[in-house]
Amino acid sequence: MAESFVKTMKRDYVAFVPKPDAQTAARNLAIAFEHYNEQHPHSALNYRSPREFRCNGLINLTV
Repeated sequence: MAESFVKTMKRDYVAFVPKPDAQTAARNLAIAFEHYNEQHPHSALNYRSPREFRCNGLINLTV
């Protein structure tokens, strides 16, 4: 699972964001993590984002 995450981060985010200096690279990496958790669909989660999956899971547990 971790290998898949690293591959996705490299392929979909790191390769495309500007990295002129360490501070910018760190800021853009934080933005990439947020996008990955909020919007990136995952096949293992039935094509939902991790955050959506967690929120729906919590709702289903409370019903």
